[in-house]
Amino acid sequence: MKIDKNQLLRFTTAGSVDDGKSTLIGRLLYDSKSIFEDQLSSVESTSKKKGIEGVDLALFTDGLKDEREQGITIDVAYRYFTTPKRKFIIADTPGHIQYTRNMVTGASTANAAVILIDARHGVIEQTKRHTFIASLLNIPHIIVCINKMDLVDYKEEVYNDIVSQFEEFASKLLIQDIAFVPISALVGDNVVNRSENMKWYQGSPLLRLLETLHISSDINKIDSRFPVQTVLRPQKEGFIDYRGYAGRIASGIYRVGDEVAVLPSGFTSKIKSMNAGEHEVDEAFAPMSVAMTLEDDIDISRGDMIVRKNNQPEALQEFDVMLCWLSAESAKPRAKYVIMHTSNEKKAMIKEVVYKMNVNTFERDGDDTSLNMNDIARVKIRTTHRLLVDSYRENRNTGSLILIDDQTKDTVAAGMIL
Repeated sequence: MKIDKNQLLRFTTAGSVDDGKSTLIGRLLYDSKSIFEDQLSSVESTSKKKGIEGVDLALFTDGLKDEREQGITIDVAYRYFTTPKRKFIIADTPGHIQYTRNMVTGASTANAAVILIDARHGVIEQTKRHTFIASLLNIPHIIVCINKMDLVDYKEEVYNDIVSQFEEFASKLLIQDIAFVPISALVGDNVVNRSENMKWYQGSPLLRLLETLHISSDINKIDSRFPVQTVLRPQKEGFIDYRGYAGRIASGIYRVGDEVAVLPSGFTSKIKSMNAGEHEVDEAFAPMSVAMTLEDDIDISRGDMIVRKNNQPEALQEFDVMLCWLSAESAKPRAKYVIMHTSNEKKAMIKEVVYKMNVNTFERDGDDTSLNMNDIARVKIRTTHRLLVDSYRENRNTGSLILIDDQTKDTVAAGMIL
């Protein structure tokens, strides 16, 4: 299988405190030679001051001074690196229970989640919580790294036991693809290079798994959805009659000559032309940004959606959402919020909290209707106008939304439409 060298893989890392996430990312960057010389010198110097022989790999990711002093990683840190095979963006999210919202933020656009487990402790509550959130966010690929194998004498039976533990609880969740790899981030076993200490493991090292992960099929190519972000009327020579509709294709494939419907009006037309940047193209697909013209002059504005005639999203004013509350301010009953969905912006309110989810036990609590920071709950949302939606399981782009406080303009929640 050929991998496009320019293809970008986004992955998130998650694990309990001290499972070695920062060391793992440092090892990936260090061994794949993705670190600038000045950064390497700075980390070597800091490592010496701390009395560490060699390089403290965790320092490559723990960038904030107060984080280093406390010895913990807070917030989401994004790291970019590239290999001859692929480009990567890592979202390094904290392990603490009070940072559930950070994991939701970091993982919302990820193709894969790398979940770390300490080989000495096995599957713990936070492992289950992170895996549940990855499942909730419909992350297509999960790679479970069983770390610190050097501290359990590289024993195959320890690895096999943890794999069994993980598979047992993961079978209750909707996860498409799980891979397991035994590693030692500190020593470097099976991170970038194959381990000489675990010859019983016949699979690929972590970097090889990430480089060869098949992500082209992760994008929904069946349901064509093109939310219009802006209408282009250049009013300059050669473009006097030009009326284009610009935006990013959320899913599906569009070709010049296709019959399309414009929602919510329902008017139909055919695609006359498409431009991707400076180039005219005959075909465009998600996640390309394009400008499209139609053969008929239809009144189209920001927030409208161009779709196939025989494959349309639902137009709903009330729908159920799995909501992660991000704000330190609790939700106010029946308060008005701004809902942002694709390129659409409408007023909305949380009509009802159906139940709250305990992310450690997966139990539902129908009695507690408060929404506080890091809570995940199933809610009913009502909007002032119909939105063009798909379920999040079918389409991560047209199935996701955020809520914004009308007064403060703060983002207070992120949601997945059920």
